[in-house]
Amino acid sequence: MDFSDEISALAQRIAQRKDTVETEEATKNAFVMPFLKALGYDVFDPLVVVPEFTADVGVKKGEKVDYAVKIDGSIALLVECKPCRSALCVQHMSQLYRYFSVTEARFAILTNGITYWFFSDLDQSNKMDSKPFFEFDMLNYRPAQVDELKKFSTKTFNMSAILETANDLKYGSLLMREIAKEFDEQSDEFSRLLIGRVYEGKITANVFAKFTPLVQKAMRDTVRELVNQRLTSAMDDTAKTALPPATAETAATDECCAGVSPEDTADLRNIVTTDDEKEAYQIVRAIVREVLKVERVSMRDAKSYCAILIDDNNRKPICRLHFNRGIKYIGVFDAEKAETRFRINRLDDIFSYAEQLKAMAAAYGEASVREPVTA
Repeated sequence: MDFSDEISALAQRIAQRKDTVETEEATKNAFVMPFLKALGYDVFDPLVVVPEFTADVGVKKGEKVDYAVKIDGSIALLVECKPCRSALCVQHMSQLYRYFSVTEARFAILTNGITYWFFSDLDQSNKMDSKPFFEFDMLNYRPAQVDELKKFSTKTFNMSAILETANDLKYGSLLMREIAKEFDEQSDEFSRLLIGRVYEGKITANVFAKFTPLVQKAMRDTVRELVNQRLTSAMDDTAKTALPPATAETAATDECCAGVSPEDTADLRNIVTTDDEKEAYQIVRAIVREVLKVERVSMRDAKSYCAILIDDNNRKPICRLHFNRGIKYIGVFDAEKAETRFRINRLDDIFSYAEQLKAMAAAYGEASVREPVTA
């Protein structure tokens, strides 16, 4: 199992168990220690991972940081843990801040087992920065962030290389956060900037009031268009992928695996349908029974996703369940069979897409001419 797979497996475990983990100690055992293990550190070797690390700070004696991680005998990382149900905040940084200046560590991590904040001393030597240069959310991460996280693994740890890119990571993530805020709710400054580029007259209060909703709509439409373009491009690339020649062994599975990638088909025997996928399938059946007999609804699992189909026909998809990573998505289809993915935090969120699911089922099922479905 490579590093990205280990992180993905841990993310799924966290997603399943986070609601049952309450204390800081439970968070350490269930989430933080497996995280350090995924990075390649032997959590059971006190010469590598030192629990309850003590370093006297001035007049303060006996204070402890949860873990000190050593590489080649030197302290490389300090780790302070909080309960997974506690959101990380500035107040949680105090102990790390004090320890940072009296140890040789150049990196410190503040975590609740789900979110990891990485700190260094980029602004002032030997003084921990007030803002993290890298953040990793186990339940919401991008592939590029996994590559950055891998730099902290015991096999690839290179302090100089990490520090060289730390500034770009820090300010890049801060800029992304500000951009995301603008997409959610545009600031007056940003709105005025855009209005000034398209409107030649003076931006009076009335003009500003008139254009503000147009700016908000344009932002939403732009994001939607970009997402659709990416999805369309990805689907086109998949459609152009050449399938291997049919053999006696694969011919029997060609029909049942229509639309599944060669990678998925190769691992067909190793596919495990999870409890969440089974429950989601039942939710979709409950939704579409208003327009279609539930006996026609079936589920077909693959490595990358779990498809919910009409008549067990891959050309009649209702939706796809992308549950194989820490973040769950439901893929909803439109009349052109173009899939749009939506993130769901819990299975009940599927009901938010009931109308789209029913519309797709009705299109296949010719609901307007069939007899009513009875309980």
